[in-house]
Amino acid sequence: MMMLGLILALTLHDLAWLAGDWQMTKGKQCIEEHWTAPSANMLVGTSRTVESGRTVSFEFVRIEARTDGVYYVAQPGGRPPVDFKLSTELGPELIFLNPGHADHLRRIVYRREGDDGLFARVEGESGGRAFAEDYAYRRASGGAASRCGATK
Repeated sequence: MMMLGLILALTLHDLAWLAGDWQMTKGKQCIEEHWTAPSANMLVGTSRTVESGRTVSFEFVRIEARTDGVYYVAQPGGRPPVDFKLSTELGPELIFLNPGHADHLRRIVYRREGDDGLFARVEGESGGRAFAEDYAYRRASGGAASRCGATK
C-alpha cells in the first residue's frame, strides 16, 4: 500500500502545471479557477463566474488519487460530489469521464497550452441533444488572486 501511495503522489505531481490562478471573460462574464499545488493525494480547486459584479455560479472541485485511479470530483453550487474518472495518462491533456452520470455532463477535458494557457471543455447531453462548452483561460497576471470580483 505504501508503494501505491508513492506512485499516486508522483502521478499527481505531474499536474503541478494546473496549480495557480486562471481567468477568462466570456461576453459579460468573468470566469476564474484557482487550483492548489498537488499534495500526495489531491489538488483542490474552486471556480466562480461573475457578471455585473455578482457571483452567478460557483463550484468546488478536486482531483484526487484513489486506489482505482485518479478522479475529478465536481460539486457545482456546493451540491453533492460527482466523480469523473481519468481516462488518459497524466500529462498536458486530461480527459475525465462519467458516461453513467445522471446529470447531463459526461466528459471533462483540461489541456495545458504553454505556460500561460489552460483550455477546458465540458461535454454532455441535455434534452437528448449533445452539447459542448469551451473555456480558454489565461494565467492571472501580477499575482492577482482575482480580478473578477474587483469593485471600482
